[in-house]
Amino acid sequence: MAKLAIVATMKIVPGKRAEYLPHLMAHGKRCLANEPGTLRFEIMLPNDEPDTILLYEVYESPEAFDAHWNGASIQQARKDTAGMVESMKGTRCALVE
Repeated sequence: MAKLAIVATMKIVPGKRAEYLPHLMAHGKRCLANEPGTLRFEIMLPNDEPDTILLYEVYESPEAFDAHWNGASIQQARKDTAGMVESMKGTRCALVE
């Protein structure tokens, strides 16, 4: 099965990005350590958008992404950051290797 890449844009509540970021970094580390199908979890901060975070994630398969999306780490991250995210949009992409 083909790998799945996700490119996500997160809009954080104004002024909360610095507070949100350590939680997201911890989540990414947990995913890479504990989710065998999570292959990459990159966090990017746009220079000219102080309340935006971009993510680049790669999963072994769509099923691995589903396991990630419903897993314990993301549930913990959602709990820890409740009220900090205004919106999130993800684009599923075929990874060209």
